[in-house]
Amino acid sequence: MKFTETRAICELAPIVPVLVIEDAAQARPLAEALVAGGLPALEVTLRTPAALEAIRRMAEVPGGVVGAGTLVTPEDVRAAKAAGARFGVSPGATDRLIAACEAEGLPLLPGAATASEAMRLLEMGYDMLKFFPAEASGGAPALKAIGAPLPQISFCPTGGVSPGNADTYLSLPNVVCAGGSWVAPREMVQAGDWAGIEALARTASRLGRAR
Repeated sequence: MKFTETRAICELAPIVPVLVIEDAAQARPLAEALVAGGLPALEVTLRTPAALEAIRRMAEVPGGVVGAGTLVTPEDVRAAKAAGARFGVSPGATDRLIAACEAEGLPLLPGAATASEAMRLLEMGYDMLKFFPAEASGGAPALKAIGAPLPQISFCPTGGVSPGNADTYLSLPNVVCAGGSWVAPREMVQAGDWAGIEALARTASRLGRAR
């Protein structure tokens, strides 16, 4: 069930916003703007002291599916689940992290950058992975090459994905969605420009439609 849940979340929209939230008071209106713009799956990275409280507030937004990103330790997993996260995202994958997610019933999008890492996760039952860091790991050409011998694995590339290259990633048959931070620029969040963020989200929600 956990594996199909992760894939279903990734299939909600072509872009999963990757959010670094510094002020929890901005969490709910930010989530409302992104969801209204057509991006319901939201990844709140655990990189700031406000992240867990932001997850709590975003979890209350109708239509949103809030997850925790930058999961590194079992403690991160437990804290994220307690805050209301419905899925987790990790830059890589360790046995302890995976065990913690499975113990907590938290669907995980584990990170992989090589064929060997992807094959190991596939052996463990994970066929929906995060390709990270996408651009630094060779970008769309590398992901296309990995997909040739491993067509049963799907990816969400993250790291360097932008409006300029998102469609290239999304055109690949082994890409379900992509993670991006451009839909919630720090300056717009700090200014409370929720209408502007909703507009960015609406544009991002249309990416990959040629597929």
